[in-house]
Amino acid sequence: MKKRSALSPREKRIAASKLFTSPLSKNERQELAALAKRANATIDYSDAPAATGKEHVVIGRFYRPIKKLVSLRIDADVLDWHKSQGDGYQTRINNALRREMQDR
Repeated sequence: MKKRSALSPREKRIAASKLFTSPLSKNERQELAALAKRANATIDYSDAPAATGKEHVVIGRFYRPIKKLVSLRIDADVLDWHKSQGDGYQTRINNALRREMQDR
């Protein structure tokens, strides 16, 4: 007997932008158009913190980079060390590569 999953067609992936967004209503479009026409001087920024230029993007808080499945050859001892640190070794390897990328 075959596994049930073998008989089922593969699930089609849908982009999160399509899944979790809906078209703007007529009222929402009108409100945005009215806001766009307002002069910047009429906007109250008193409750917004001043930008210092030292703000950093927090990966995973509001931004999720697109992940790609790849086949990567790394030394066995490097992989074994990352695995020995416990679950999440792929994330730790990705974070190490990201740090290296950002330092360049």
